[in-house]
Amino acid sequence: MPIIVNIDVMLARRKMQSKELAEELGITPANLSILKTGKAKGVRFDTLEAICRVLDCQPGDLLEYREQDN
Repeated sequence: MPIIVNIDVMLARRKMQSKELAEELGITPANLSILKTGKAKGVRFDTLEAICRVLDCQPGDLLEYREQDN
């Protein structure tokens, strides 16, 4: 998939664990894992907003587009 999710990068920069972020967001660690691994088919804007608020970042810090080689 050409969309790369960089939540792990931001977690490392903020010295925060996934479990802490999940608790702050009010979602299960399993659902956060689905987002982090890029296996989610989509993300709600309110969820993206909450992640950005907690991690003090912009959506572009979390999501990256890379063209796939065909």
